[in-house]
Amino acid sequence: MPTIRPVTIAFVPLNPRGMQKLYPDAAAALEGLLEDGLIIAAGGFGLCGIPERLLDAVRDSGVKDLTFASNNAGIDNEGIGKLLRTKQVRKMISSYVGENKEFERQFLAGELEVEFCPQGTLAERMRAGGAGIPAFFTKTGVGTQVAEGKEVRSFDGEDYVMERGIFADLALVKAWKADETGNLVFRKTARNFNQPAATCGKVCVVEVEEVVSAGELDPDCIHLPGVYVQRMIVGAPYDKKIEFRTTRERAEA
Repeated sequence: MPTIRPVTIAFVPLNPRGMQKLYPDAAAALEGLLEDGLIIAAGGFGLCGIPERLLDAVRDSGVKDLTFASNNAGIDNEGIGKLLRTKQVRKMISSYVGENKEFERQFLAGELEVEFCPQGTLAERMRAGGAGIPAFFTKTGVGTQVAEGKEVRSFDGEDYVMERGIFADLALVKAWKADETGNLVFRKTARNFNQPAATCGKVCVVEVEEVVSAGELDPDCIHLPGVYVQRMIVGAPYDKKIEFRTTRERAEA
């Protein structure tokens, strides 16, 4: 009868601080996670809900050849736009890329690879990755450039194009409130792509405006369970930036 020997498996926790998820700053929260060639899913829509502190830390780290899956590339010198300026981004998987002259320049010059993706499809690709779904079929993009090079299959007489789920190495997310265990609440439209982006990364790092004690958040108001969150920082205070300010004269009474 063979001898059974016990096997010891060494486990290195993703969070070296044990169960504590809160880190002092963005650089500390990203320590050990950054390297060249990463695929990063980033939340945000324009300047709304972008993880600006974490993106600044990625820029300051000097890593390069990055692929970003994000609705857009920020604007010039804001959000991912800062990393475009420093030539750290190799590829963008995006839906809307207007309002960024450096993005336009690099794309037209062949310096930046771009995978355009319809907005709803991009959100679903992130959600699928977070759910472990490798691919799905959608009618969006059938018969257009979006479908070029992709499998098209007919279901019930209708054509659908196959889209791959996004499985990112790292997710960078901005939330409004969190409790100590990482349960998140997003504020209004700032939820945007943050929620699906958080789920599709192997590691999710979040910046928030406020952290409260465990149990203080109403369970029915939690948008993303803490099981998806590995590390957090408090990024406040923030400047509430907007892309366009439109005003009109007050009508006379």
